[in-house]
Amino acid sequence: MADHYEVLGVERGASADEIKRAYRKLARELHPDVNPSPDASDQFKLVTHAYDVLSDPQQREAYDMGGSGGFGAGNFGGFGDIFETFFGAAAGGGGGGNQRGPRSRKERGQDALLRVELELNEVVFGSKRDLEIQTAVLCETCQGSCCAPGTSPQTCDICNGTGSIQRTVRSLLGNVMTSSPCGTCRGFGSVIQNPCPTCQGQGRVRATRTAKIEIPAGVDTGLRIQLPGQGEIGPAGGPAGDLFLEIKVKHHDIFSRNGDDLLATLEVQMTDAILGTVVKLQGLDGEVLVEVKPGVQSAEVITIKDRGITHLRGSGRGDLKIGVQVVTPTRLGAAEQSLIKEFAASRKVVPPHLAQFQQGLFAKLRDRFLNV
Repeated sequence: MADHYEVLGVERGASADEIKRAYRKLARELHPDVNPSPDASDQFKLVTHAYDVLSDPQQREAYDMGGSGGFGAGNFGGFGDIFETFFGAAAGGGGGGNQRGPRSRKERGQDALLRVELELNEVVFGSKRDLEIQTAVLCETCQGSCCAPGTSPQTCDICNGTGSIQRTVRSLLGNVMTSSPCGTCRGFGSVIQNPCPTCQGQGRVRATRTAKIEIPAGVDTGLRIQLPGQGEIGPAGGPAGDLFLEIKVKHHDIFSRNGDDLLATLEVQMTDAILGTVVKLQGLDGEVLVEVKPGVQSAEVITIKDRGITHLRGSGRGDLKIGVQVVTPTRLGAAEQSLIKEFAASRKVVPPHLAQFQQGLFAKLRDRFLNV
């Protein structure tokens, strides 16, 4: 008897995956339905038996120890699996093939993607929207039955409601039962003789519907929100797919975002920077009282706690961080110049000079301007 490993063309130490791949390759070439040569049929029989033995760990171990691995075992399960994989049939000695039954007309609908633009102030606390969506909805005439009112699907008289057609093929291995979808009913087991005139037998129609959605606070550009069951209705009134919202936050002229913090720049006149002041500003969610302390310097940051964006996960809010920019006047009248000169003369003269490097100053400048 030929060596099983030689029949499959693999080494004795071949892995289970290597043996399976070798068998599949040979089965495609030698199966009687593909290769009518008598030699091919005999070779296919040997290949199938070799695979049956070597694919079973216990039989392979016994074979490697000197067992015959002959046909007495009667195990052709591997052939049945691979035959069904290649040819859509189940092997058997005159028995029936795998009976899966007719397929349902109802299928899950497709998912839908919708892009939503938000103003920055909507991100602070979240928002509610009524969105109009062009999608597939349930047909109101047939309610998903696909049939005209007063009618129903009729059992297919070709496959008798099974959804498949079976035939027996004779081979050297015995009778093989093959199964394929019924061409008359397309595998449904029933036919619709009177389709619904509104949806043409689809059970759904294209329409515009309004979806009420709630967008949580803290979302950011690029985030996708999944709304289960808000997508398209499936064929024959099948379950709806999901709706995905892709968020885009619009640019704001005053405020920008850094994580859950809001950033802004406050221009302060030189006199206010010297003497200090209190200013009332309009934030995204109402007025904000900002205290500018005397002697404030450019690039200093004033932090207003809990006036940023609500955290997407968890409670609380980020901060409002205001970078100060001291504005030096460029045009002065004669009286103003006289006052400035008098002020300068009253102070100790400190000429401009290079100061010690301040890492914090540049870090603040970078954070304030690069993130705005």
